[in-house]
Amino acid sequence: MEELVCYCFGYSTADIEEDVRLNGRSTILEKILSEKKAGACQCAVKNPKGR
Repeated sequence: MEELVCYCFGYSTADIEEDVRLNGRSTILEKILSEKKAGACQCAVKNPKGR
């Protein structure tokens, strides 16, 4: 099982590695921040640590 970095949107370490390979850097944090601004974050519900 892959280690999840973001429980809300299901990003794993492998996703970040692939993003860097494709884009030269990771764009995932930007995507997460954009979704959070739009109110789509569910960290308190989906993350086992509640954050």
